[in-house]
Amino acid sequence: MFNSIRRLFDQFWNKSRTVKNEPLNKVSLIVIILIDIFILINVFNGIEDIGQWYLAPNLAYPCHAPWQNYQSQTISDKNLQIIREAIATDPIDQYSLEKSFRESERGHLGQVSQVCLTYAQYHDKIQTTDNQNLIIKINQTVAQINELEESNNTIRSQYDSTLLEKIAGQGKENSINQTPPEKAKQQLNQNIAKIASLEQEIASLEQQLLAKPESVNFLKFINQKDIWEELNQSYINALFWYPTIRFFFQALFLTPLIGTALWVHSVAVKKGYGLVALISWHLLVIFLIPLILKVFEFLQFGLIFDLILNFVQAVFGGLIFAINYLYILLIPLVGFGVIKFFQRVVFNPKSQAAKRFQKSSCVKCAKRIRPQDSYCPHCGYYQYVECVSCHALTYQHLPHCKECGATQELNE
Repeated sequence: MFNSIRRLFDQFWNKSRTVKNEPLNKVSLIVIILIDIFILINVFNGIEDIGQWYLAPNLAYPCHAPWQNYQSQTISDKNLQIIREAIATDPIDQYSLEKSFRESERGHLGQVSQVCLTYAQYHDKIQTTDNQNLIIKINQTVAQINELEESNNTIRSQYDSTLLEKIAGQGKENSINQTPPEKAKQQLNQNIAKIASLEQEIASLEQQLLAKPESVNFLKFINQKDIWEELNQSYINALFWYPTIRFFFQALFLTPLIGTALWVHSVAVKKGYGLVALISWHLLVIFLIPLILKVFEFLQFGLIFDLILNFVQAVFGGLIFAINYLYILLIPLVGFGVIKFFQRVVFNPKSQAAKRFQKSSCVKCAKRIRPQDSYCPHCGYYQYVECVSCHALTYQHLPHCKECGATQELNE
């Protein structure tokens, strides 16, 4: 296996830096490398753009995150919290949620969930002037309470220090506090009573906000368990299929590029267009690099990964790390299969024998040899075979004898 890898690498390196088996000069090699880098960057940008063409689950179901957050909360005032979050008092933050959801469809393949659009319609109806005024009044009242509590904290600290001064026998003329203890206590009680009154006012305003018809309709909609469960299941299915769909579009983007580069390279090799063959070979490699990376990414996050994960969970229970063992075993096998494919199909000496003999190259390693060399000085491979008819020496892997024309048995 290691010899096969070494031969593949040698052949790959030879094809990447030579024109008709002649090495490139340094300037030409630098130009080709710069072209490779430029094209590779654009290929990665292209597959990233086409990968985002299909609507991602978070864009197709944009209401899922806030709705899930609401469903998972256990606090008593979660209804009030989601209503307050839906009302913006700052003009900069006031926008149509439905319009925002629909704009995510532009330039993308797919549609936003109809359930989320309905969610957005109920959400937008809460954004009224009356509700905004209620929120502003609630915020102002909360600010008043904060001021009173801050004042109470100051009074308490002064009250405690005054008591310490009395215990120490210090006179009023030397006190650092201007307010006597009796007056401080009276002010403290007044503030506490005012805070209680303001809290009741806030509770009343919040009840008014929750009692608004638009708030009632919105809360009624998001508390329908059957609609939420349907949306949640659709979102889970979208998460499951999205990596596969994304990989499909990226492979669809790369396939015509790979096919075109392979076709041009084949034609250039047959016609003897050395520079075209070299550039098309580089393009083929450049187009294959992102595809290979995306295949590995798909194996880590796509449909195959989910199927293997389900299999591991069913067989090994919670031992999820066992999936790494499967990948460690499977990936080398896949790599071995790819190497065998290239060795037997792409770089098979039988299929390239005629072309290599015409170029005075070794039938096995493709390096230049002299016509009188029976053995390759680079890999030691014997170039000839005995004809089955006239028993003269003829070229290996060619269908007919060069002396008598008899058909030869093409064996390894």
